[in-house]
Amino acid sequence: MPPSRRELLAGAVATAAVTAAAPLAAAAPLAAAAAPASLQGIAARRGLRFGTAVPWQAGGRDGVPVADPAYARLIAAQCGLIVAENEMKWQHLRPTPTTFAFAHFDAIMAWAEREHLAVRGHNLLWHQPKWFPRWLNDYDFGAQPHAAAEALLTTHIRTVLDRYGRRIASYDVVNEAVRPEDGKLYDTSLSKALGGPEATLDLAFHTARSAAPQAQLVYNDYMSWEPGNAAHRDGVLRLLEGFRRRGVPVDALGVQSHLVTQGIDTGAAVARLEGDWRRFLDAVTAMGYGLLITELDVRDNHLPAAIPSRDRAVADFTRAYLDITLSYPKLRDVLCWGLSDAHSWIEGFEPRPDGVKRRPTPYDVALHPKPMRAAIAAALAAAPMR
Repeated sequence: MPPSRRELLAGAVATAAVTAAAPLAAAAPLAAAAAPASLQGIAARRGLRFGTAVPWQAGGRDGVPVADPAYARLIAAQCGLIVAENEMKWQHLRPTPTTFAFAHFDAIMAWAEREHLAVRGHNLLWHQPKWFPRWLNDYDFGAQPHAAAEALLTTHIRTVLDRYGRRIASYDVVNEAVRPEDGKLYDTSLSKALGGPEATLDLAFHTARSAAPQAQLVYNDYMSWEPGNAAHRDGVLRLLEGFRRRGVPVDALGVQSHLVTQGIDTGAAVARLEGDWRRFLDAVTAMGYGLLITELDVRDNHLPAAIPSRDRAVADFTRAYLDITLSYPKLRDVLCWGLSDAHSWIEGFEPRPDGVKRRPTPYDVALHPKPMRAAIAAALAAAPMR
């Protein structure tokens, strides 16, 4: 009998991986034992988990949420956990003030459970006006705006958490509440009615803790280590300090990790970036927060068009970033924002000026592993034991 597509994929990725043979660690109680050379298998050997974002796509069959069954098999073969790319966000889950649309996220959830993949929840509140559904930006909170806004937000969070209960063990409760240009908090229709951004974010976390006391509650943001992120990082630190001061139940910081390469000389770039990045992570962990890498991908900026040199520079940049960030023992989960270039948001969000297709993920459009995949495997294998 000829080998299956899944077997062929597993064999291909094994040549790029570091061999590891161990059952899953306690960090991944819901995930099935992955192949030793899979990214999840390598991660599990160090007490880590590896995963990816998964979209719901029209055209999926037999309960598979993506249209390409080979991509679904790749995710199941390589990952120990997943997160829905969009399907838990308000724009998708909450079409009107009085209705929820769970079908697409339910499909992702059911598929993950069949494949024995843990699931992260993303997100319960994306606190930026441009990512609110239009009805929420225009909502009339009436004569008692505080009470109406509180009921709207808490109903949303409780409804989601009541539905999924213990099936999800980690939630991005609040996403991207800090303005990158100045480190201040976004103001929204909800925060104006509730008395300010801090009161709004605090309410979200307290409500989530009450509804899901067993879950890891995460603040998630895209502050990064590249130049120009200092104000954003400082704002996130102030927010985290405020949470601690006010007794808000926040367990961890989600570090999205949408990386942007800084040129072909990775060593020089890392030498410039590492100090500030370590100071930021030192400050976060000193406050007692855990860490997650929640949305890893790489924009191949300032790199040549030639694929071999571009892929090598992306891999080197990824490896350096992961080596530094994984050196913090409180970091337990690493998730990519898509495993294949064919399923990445980056090309549509920011195409290269030269028109060359971006290569931001560990696998190419044909689902072949790239040097970035080998870099992730090596970084996971080299990480300190959790």
